[in-house]
Amino acid sequence: MSELVFVRHGQASFGADSYDKLSETGIEQVRVLCRHWQDLGQQFDHLYSGTLLRQEETARELLPVLAEQGSDWQRLPALNEYNGDPLIQIYLRKHSRAEGFADDLQWPIREERLFQQLFEAATARWIRNQLEPDPDDDLFEPWSAFRDRVHGAIDALMARHQKGSRVLISTSGGVIAMALQRVLQYPDHQVINTNWMVRNSSVTRVQYGNGRLSLTQFNSLAHLEKVDLQHLVTYR
Repeated sequence: MSELVFVRHGQASFGADSYDKLSETGIEQVRVLCRHWQDLGQQFDHLYSGTLLRQEETARELLPVLAEQGSDWQRLPALNEYNGDPLIQIYLRKHSRAEGFADDLQWPIREERLFQQLFEAATARWIRNQLEPDPDDDLFEPWSAFRDRVHGAIDALMARHQKGSRVLISTSGGVIAMALQRVLQYPDHQVINTNWMVRNSSVTRVQYGNGRLSLTQFNSLAHLEKVDLQHLVTYR
């Protein structure tokens, strides 16, 4: 059996000028994971990431656990997270007031709890095809397009790497949740529910081969279970 091992990127920089960069906490989370795997003698045959900076920074910290030292990783845009910014912006323009949010909300949203509330409301409409982009919303990606690109990427990786391969993938919570839909065949709304659960630097494992596809681990933080590392457990 071969294995896909998904790692959600470390904590990003919410509220900063650019979210798409690991915070100091995010870097430490991934370094702890790497040391944990090195202590266990864990090695991987291949490393992939999306092209977002936070995904690449996470992959770079995991290079020491590649079986062939000196190997680089491959970057696949299909492993990029969906872009939540246009979803919230469309929701703010067309739906937020009617659904009880304040009239004077301005983008960007800096308050984390309010951001999460708006994000959940916007994605609920997104998966039902109830967000209506304007012609200049060029960064908007339909739900079906996101689903198809992630499922396609997972299928391509499984076809490319067989015969006991261990494939490490540095990506994001939404991609991991969508990959699990490919494995478990759960409905679209469950993808988003799963997305909210995926913690920074967590590990999810999928085994495949001989016509079988199985989830063997989800959202594991074994590397952060020590009491003195609990402050490194984050969701955003």
